[in-house]
Amino acid sequence: MTTESPTSVPVSIDDPTNVVILAVAEDQLGGFQHDPLSEISRRSGIEVATIAERLRAMLEAGVIRRVRQTMVANRLAEGALVAWQVPREQVNEAFDYLFTQDPASGHVVIRTTDNETAGSAYRLWTTLKVPQGYSIEAHCNLLAERIGALRYRAMPAQALFILGVGHVRRRGMEPGSRSAEPGRVTTTDIVPLDDLDWQVMTAFKREFEPHELTTDLWRARAEEAGVSFETFCEVAESLDKRGVLGRFSTFLEHSKSLSGGERVTNFNALFHWKVPVGMEMAAGIEVGRHDVMTHAYWRDAGPEFGDVNVMGVAHSSTDKQYLLDHKAAIDSHLEEASIPIGYSNVFWGGRSEIKPSEISPVAYREWCAGIGVDHASLRIA
Repeated sequence: MTTESPTSVPVSIDDPTNVVILAVAEDQLGGFQHDPLSEISRRSGIEVATIAERLRAMLEAGVIRRVRQTMVANRLAEGALVAWQVPREQVNEAFDYLFTQDPASGHVVIRTTDNETAGSAYRLWTTLKVPQGYSIEAHCNLLAERIGALRYRAMPAQALFILGVGHVRRRGMEPGSRSAEPGRVTTTDIVPLDDLDWQVMTAFKREFEPHELTTDLWRARAEEAGVSFETFCEVAESLDKRGVLGRFSTFLEHSKSLSGGERVTNFNALFHWKVPVGMEMAAGIEVGRHDVMTHAYWRDAGPEFGDVNVMGVAHSSTDKQYLLDHKAAIDSHLEEASIPIGYSNVFWGGRSEIKPSEISPVAYREWCAGIGVDHASLRIA
């Protein structure tokens, strides 16, 4: 039976029209789109009025978690994937603190391994970003005290090879399905922004409410930023050229059951590979070819995790074996590319919550003041 919104607009992710819309809207609109809804219409062949109606209905129903312009935050802020070792009885309390109290933490996930392996004592994982000029280590030290962490491992990205959710278009793809083109490399060099850039970006990246989803959605954001529409677009185009804009995206609620009982994904896995030093970039490019991967990056995890240095995330709406089959295909592909795998592992995702990390320096200083911490003590020395 088709799930419907209160206004009888179908909101199920299995509705044929919604499938076509989401296949584009989830992660296919890169950079600054002057009229995102019209671009979705052009690519999908569906009338823009229908697209606006369906996106609003799915957002109101909670099927879509958020609609927003994403940023390449690794080029705007210091960032890392952080694994936390917390006493088992405190893991859920620590999870709650990082999700609800720390604006710098984005994805918060409890992960487990099938067996006791390198790093399996680290069950709590977060993505974390702090504004330019502030220290990841200082922020982690502060959080470690607050959540009672025994230790942590912060793993900054050296390079990104793919970043795009697209759960609908990835459903049911065959293991080994991959692009003929190499994975695209995105560096993590920080791009400095001036006050006008931040002024525009703060309004630009705010999540959209259902009523804001129109064919002229940036004009109100320009007013919010306190600049003319022309200036807003000029700054947005400049940010795009500097490589700090991600995608205009609709994010599905993929970690919880939807209103109709279906789930976008039932399993997610963080894959780990150890490849020879000096081959991290080559390996990441090959992993990034694989269509199942939503994220892939070069991170040095250290001896706690068997010195793995290439990681990636994949999701499944079916079962764990589906993801293991995809990993096996990637393993074979790396070997075929003459990239030996010294060690690999899989960390399975359990409880999870997702929110964007707040990278605004103004918001960060306000947070510090609110918890009684001098923000200057968290700056890079």
